[in-house]
Order: sequence, then C-alpha cells, then structure tokens
Amino acid sequence: METITIVLVLLLAVIVSGVISRIVPIPLPRPLFQIALGAMIGLVADLRVTLDPEIFFLLFLPPLLFLDGWRIPPDELFKDGKAVLELALGLVLFTVVGMGLFIHWMIPSMPIAVAFALAAVVSPTDPIAVSAIAQRVPIPKRMMHILEGESLLNDASGLVCLRFAIAAALTGAFSVQAAALNFLWVALGGIAVGVGVTWGVSRAKRWVTRRYGEDGGAQILISLLIPFGSYLVAEHVHCSGILAAVAAGLTMGFVETSGEVAATTRMRRNSVWDTIQFAANGIIFVLLGEQLPIILSGAAEIVRTTGHHETWWLAIYVLAINLGLAALRFIWVWVSFRWTLFRAGEWKQQPNWRAVAAMSFAGVRGAITLAGVMTLPLAMADGSPFPARDLAIFLAMGVIIVSLITASIGLPLLLRGLKLPAEPSHLAAEDAARVAAARAAIEAVERAEHAMAEGQADADFYVAAAARVMDMYRDRIERHDIDTPDQPSFREIERIERELRLAGLKAERTELFRMVRRRELGSEIARKLVRELDLLEVRYAA
Repeated sequence: METITIVLVLLLAVIVSGVISRIVPIPLPRPLFQIALGAMIGLVADLRVTLDPEIFFLLFLPPLLFLDGWRIPPDELFKDGKAVLELALGLVLFTVVGMGLFIHWMIPSMPIAVAFALAAVVSPTDPIAVSAIAQRVPIPKRMMHILEGESLLNDASGLVCLRFAIAAALTGAFSVQAAALNFLWVALGGIAVGVGVTWGVSRAKRWVTRRYGEDGGAQILISLLIPFGSYLVAEHVHCSGILAAVAAGLTMGFVETSGEVAATTRMRRNSVWDTIQFAANGIIFVLLGEQLPIILSGAAEIVRTTGHHETWWLAIYVLAINLGLAALRFIWVWVSFRWTLFRAGEWKQQPNWRAVAAMSFAGVRGAITLAGVMTLPLAMADGSPFPARDLAIFLAMGVIIVSLITASIGLPLLLRGLKLPAEPSHLAAEDAARVAAARAAIEAVERAEHAMAEGQADADFYVAAAARVMDMYRDRIERHDIDTPDQPSFREIERIERELRLAGLKAERTELFRMVRRRELGSEIARKLVRELDLLEVRYAA
C-alpha cells in the first residue's frame, strides 16, 4: 500500500511541476521545478524512496533510450554521423579520462576507480532538459539533431565506461587489454541482441497480424516490452543492456517503414509512449529532489570523506566539476569544428566561438546521470560500504542542478542573434512526396472503382464517388507540383485554408459539445464525431 501511495504522489508531483513551469514567467526548464518540488516532498512528507540500483536501471533506462532511438530521424543522424560520433564516443572517453584524473587530484580521498565512475556518469548529456529549454528559446534544428544523436549514443558509451569503473572499484584490478576486448563483446553483443530481438519480434508480430488480424492493444504492449526484453537478454549474456535498448529503438524505426501497423494503432501507441516518456523523466527528477534533503542532511559527514570539515567545500567541488566539464567540452568541440573546416578546405577560417560555446552550454546533464550514479553498489564484495558513494551521488546531483541552471541562463544569451549557415530546405522533397503519393492514390482509387462497379447495376454511383475522391488528390497535385511557377502564392493560400479549416473544426466540436450538454445528442455518437474531428485537426495542425 505504501509503495502504491509513493508512486501516485510522484506522478502527481510530475503533473504539478508541469503546471508550475508553464505558470512561472521565468524561462527555466521543467526539470528544475521537478527537482524543487521533489525536495519539498522530501522535507514535508514522510516519504522515503530507496531503490535498488539494478531495479532503478531496469525500470527507467530501457524505455527512455529505446524511445530516443526510435524517434530520432535516421537521415539526420547519418548526415551528421561524424560529428555525432566525435561527440558521443570521442568526447565521452576524453571526458572520462580528463575528469576522472581531475576529480581524483581534487579529492584524493576518493579512490581513482570511483573518480572514473563519477566522471563516467557525468559525461552523458540529456536531450530532455535541452528540449525543455528549447521550448522557450529555439535551438537551430541541425544543432538540435546533433545534440539528440550525441545524447542517444553517449548514454550508452558513458554507462559502459561506468560499468568498467565499477568493476575496477570492486575488484581492485584493471587491464586495458582485457577491458578493450570486453568492451567489444559488450558493445557488439548488445547491439546484436537489440537488433535481433526487435527484428524477431516484429517478424512474428507481422506473421500473426497477416493471418489473424491486428489487435491494437497487443501491438502497443509489444512495443512496451521490446526494450525491456532486449535489455534483459543482453544482460543475461553479459552484454550491454543499454546498447541493446538503443539498438532496439533504431531497429524499430527501420521496421516501422513497412507501414503494416494500422493508423489508429500508431496514434494510440504514440500517445502511450508520450505519456511514459513524460512520466518517467519527471519521476526521475522528482526522485532527485526527494533525495536531496537526505543527502544534504549528511553533508557534514560526506565532507569529512574529502578531508575537510567545512560543508562549503562541496559547493566548490560541484562548481569545479562543472567548469571542468564545460572546458573539456569547449576544447573538444572547438578542435572538432576546426578539423571539419580543415577537411573542407577552409583551414584559414576560425570556428564561430558563440556556436562552440552554445554547443558547450547545451551539454546539460539530467536523467541518465542520476540513473547512472544511483547504480553505484551499496557495498563491496567483502560487505564493506562502497567508498565515497554518498559523495559521488551528491556531486552528481550538484552537477545536474548547476548545469541546468547555467544552460537555462547562458544558452538563450548565446543563441540570441546567432547567425548559422542556412538549413537546407526540404520543401521540394516534401512536395515531390505529396505528388507521388497522390498519383499512387488516384491509380488505386481507379482500380478499386472498377472492381467495385463490375457487375453492378448502379455503376454510375461508383464513378461519381471515385471522381469526388480523385478530384481531392488532383487538387493536391496542382498545389504541390514542383513545376508550379508560383509556389509562394500557393503556400500562402494553403496556410490560410489550413487556418480556416482549423477554425471550422473548432466550431464543429464546440457545437457538438453544446448539443451533448443540452441532451440533443447522445454521448456515443458525439464521441465518434469528435474523434473524426480530432483526426482531421491533427492532420491540419501538423
């Protein structure tokens, strides 16, 4: 009963934090409000959440990483693949080594393996927090795609590094050769498991659907189980469950191109996944805030592990780690941009320092960092407490909070008036796709009309109905034909028409609800009509 109450309180806190973030005029990301609300719950309510690290990892990370991989645009990911890999792999290793040595130098009492573990958990960035900032200060699309791709892959690389650091802390031994070979097995095996599980489940699902029809609820449930199945299978064979979840998400994106899932199932499934993403990310930050009073209450004891007695040393360490992370990221992005310009033959041109600084400030830490640091073992193999675990958790929490605050303040200032190369327009490709789809639809309607009218006495009805449907598609071709000379006027007409259609749909829905309130229309018929209007509104508002 107590566990259920805690879950309900956490979900309510996620909802309330979302409302507060929209009410408060200060442009702060939602995670900060969730952390603050969680801290208030921890201070006022008698709720104490103690999660086993392995359960915490299994519960939150697979679905979030799977969804990131599923929804990231593959073409955008591959277009900037080199930049993404440089940030997701090279920068992570650079950060783990640099920050691991820096943390151990700054806090000698923290064992070097634990310092590397802390560096590994603070190396991944969090796209959810950046997206929350971007809601009020638009981030250029290409920069956002690079940040999304980086966060998708650096989650896996950072957490794999964490796994080796924890193993070194528990065993007291570390072999570079053995770690390299183990890394290959862990990485390649995890990717293979994620691809294999998703592909196998999709083939089996397709076979059942073709023979026995589609069950929308089952389809949604299968999509929810795939990331957990991939994670558990990979961990069972001692591979990376994190990489398995990421690979499963990427594979799901390719599998879905078959287009065999019903439209209504896709819409319902997207709604379910949006809710899970919102709830899971929110709960993680609320839990972070809920843990803060406990961690702060033990600050005096924690600071003694550093060899000091004043608690303000903890704030100095948090700020120093954030400055170190920002400096390493700035250096890496600057060198990466310079190398890109050098390869493009523009070696005399200097990178735009504001763009480099914006990329550095956008390296916000969040849910993955918290999830990773919470997986630090509670005890060593001999039963003794894991060294400096509370200190590592406190520093990781501090890094998350400070990075969120600095990004919410610094990123808008850096992006304001920043001139970046123009994004390539996709309007021509979009128009060509609409025209091709409309032509295919006209051919299909003609074939269906002939098949349906064959042998019917009232064949003229089928011809008239087909003509009305094909006229709609011919109108689309005229509007979007890439050879049309006056494209701007057509697009302006289309925009005005869309706004008028949305106004009409809103009026229709209002009238239907008025009729229901006056008992002039039954609720079942009203639900059907409102759903039709909702589907049309989604189409025109997209």
